[in-house]
Amino acid sequence: MLSQRAKYAIRAMQELARLNPAQTLQATELAERIKAPLHFLEGILLELRREGFLESRRGRSGGYRLSRPADMISIADLIRLIDGPLALTTCASRTAYARCEDCPTPDDCQLRTILLAARDAMARILEDSTLAHPEGHRHPLRQG
Repeated sequence: MLSQRAKYAIRAMQELARLNPAQTLQATELAERIKAPLHFLEGILLELRREGFLESRRGRSGGYRLSRPADMISIADLIRLIDGPLALTTCASRTAYARCEDCPTPDDCQLRTILLAARDAMARILEDSTLAHPEGHRHPLRQG
């Protein structure tokens, strides 16, 4: 399940993506726009800045802005940063695989097969959905 922290991170980044690339937005204004508690949002913004998604400028005309183009930041990137792997279980994770303790043979596990397919489908959509193109570039339901 997507955490509230991840939801605020995505909403904040989407709001910043709407700005002119040279513009900045102060944390207080951003918190108001996305209806997030300021103190909670400030921690998220610091993490996004530390991980290279945001730049910040101090002072009266300072604030936050994206550190790279909006079409270069996927929703999957943001979720992974805030919540960790996209998979529902560690054995279905492509980035943080770990064998389930209660599974004697992961290669024969039918549940793992299903969860891998679900993870791959979800990852495709979230990786194709960027701040600039939230509907995705190649949404699988719209092809064909």
